[in-house]
Amino acid sequence: MEKYSIYLPESEGSVETEWGQCLQQIKKEKQTGRRLAKLNIFIYADNYDHYLSINESISNSVLQAFGNECPAFSITVHPPEKPWKVIVEAGYMNQADFLIETKKYQSLPYVVRSNGNKKELLVFGIGTGQFPDDTYRAGNEVFEQMKAILEKEGMSFNNLVRQWNFIGGILSINNDIQNYQAFNELRNEKYSKYRKVSGYPAATGIGMKMDGVKVDFYAVKSENPEAVIPIENPDQINPYSYEQKVLKGNILQGKSGKQPPQFERAVLSGNNLFISGTASIIGQDTIGLGDVEKQTAVTLENILKLYNSNKIPRSDGDTSRNAMELIILRAYIRYQEDFEKVKAVCEKYFPGAPVVYIEADICRDDLLVEIEAEYIKSK
Repeated sequence: MEKYSIYLPESEGSVETEWGQCLQQIKKEKQTGRRLAKLNIFIYADNYDHYLSINESISNSVLQAFGNECPAFSITVHPPEKPWKVIVEAGYMNQADFLIETKKYQSLPYVVRSNGNKKELLVFGIGTGQFPDDTYRAGNEVFEQMKAILEKEGMSFNNLVRQWNFIGGILSINNDIQNYQAFNELRNEKYSKYRKVSGYPAATGIGMKMDGVKVDFYAVKSENPEAVIPIENPDQINPYSYEQKVLKGNILQGKSGKQPPQFERAVLSGNNLFISGTASIIGQDTIGLGDVEKQTAVTLENILKLYNSNKIPRSDGDTSRNAMELIILRAYIRYQEDFEKVKAVCEKYFPGAPVVYIEADICRDDLLVEIEAEYIKSK
C-alpha cells in the first residue's frame, strides 16, 4: 500500500446501515494516481449466524459497488469502539506504470499488481466457513486455498511476505490443545511442506469474535528478486525460538514438542516495512501484567526498535534519519473499557498517525493489547 484511509459511520445504526455510510464515504474519496486495492471491514455481530448474514450482505454490496475494480476484502468480527458497529480500513495502491487487475478464485476476488518485472498479490478473506469448531481443520482448508491461489498466479509459499491470521476462540482449549497452538502446528506443517526458503513472513496471529479461521496475505514475485529482509528486535526472542514453557496446551500425539509461531518480528520488502503483530514482550516474557497503558507503551517501544533497525535504509544525505514513514497502525484491544487508554498512549507516541482500534482476543491470556504497523519509503 501507498496510502491508507480509515472510515467510521456518521451516525449509529445497524451493522448494515453503518456499513452503507462507510461505503458512501469510500466511493466519494478520490485518490489521484491510486486505486483502492484492499478493504478490511471490521464489524460487531451477535453470533455466528448473524455474522454469516452480514457477511453475505456486505460482500454483495462490495462486489456491486466496485465491479471489475473490486478490491480484495475481508469481513471479520472485530468490533470497533462503542457505540460503533463498523470501522473500515482501506488501502490504496499506486497505479502509475502498473497494471492492477481484479481476479477471482471461485467466488473470492483478489488483486494483482504487475509491471512486467514484478507481480504483487493481495488476497483477503480466505476462509470457507467450514469446520467453525475445529481450528485445525478450518485452518487446513485455508492453507490449501492459499496454495491454490498462489499456484494459479505462478507463485508459492516462498513468495509470502505478510500474513494475517484471525483465529476464532484463539485461547480456547479443545481436546487439550489450545486453538492458537493448533494453528501453529498446522502452520508448521504447511510451511515445512510448501515453503523452501529460509525465514518466514511477517505475520499477525490474533483472535476474532467468531468461530473458524480467516487469513489475509500479501505475496511478491520479481524477475529481479528483491531481498525480503527479516528485522529482529534485540530485546525480544524471535517467536519461532520460543521455549516450550510459553506454549500452551498439550503436545500433539506423535510429536516431541509444541511448535512455536513461525513469523518474523518484521520484514523489509522493497519500499515497505511490515511490522508484525507486536505486544508487551521482552525476551519471551509478558511485561506490565494487568496494566494496559504500560503494555501499550512497551509494545510501541518494541515497534520503534524494529523501525530503528540498522537494516532499514537511511535517507539520502542524512545517515541519521530513517527513510521510512508510518502509514498505518492497527491496534487490537482485549477490552472495550481500555480503548481510551490505548488511544492516549498511541497518540503520545505517534501523534496524528492513522490508527485502527478494534476489539480482539490476544494470543496470550495475560496480554491486553497487540499492535502492528506498516511503513513506506519516504519520497
